[in-house]
Amino acid sequence: MAKILITDDAAFMRMQLKDIVTKLGHEVVGEATNGLEAVEKNNELNPDMITMDITMPEMSGTDAVKEIRKTDPDVKIIMCSAMGQQGMVLEAIQAGAQDFIVKPFTHDRIKEAIEKAL
Repeated sequence: MAKILITDDAAFMRMQLKDIVTKLGHEVVGEATNGLEAVEKNNELNPDMITMDITMPEMSGTDAVKEIRKTDPDVKIIMCSAMGQQGMVLEAIQAGAQDFIVKPFTHDRIKEAIEKAL
């Protein structure tokens, strides 16, 4: 079982991810609504994994990955992107993300990404 921090500026997306992640037997230890919050909550909660939306206010997911990697090289990060954000996904992977899932999410794809990253 992994401790997971869910990061997305849309409450509906966080709720959907939380539902799938808990059904898969993992624990959601926190939620963040932007990249800045994700950086702070990662330091505070020390999760095993973070799901990270790419496009968010205050700090993008890609910038958050870069910040988190400065202090935490071990946490697994899975990017969540809408269609057509391949360039941003590539940048996030180069910054240290393990994988990405495309919205709308499917239960099986999230399961696959979590298992692969862990």
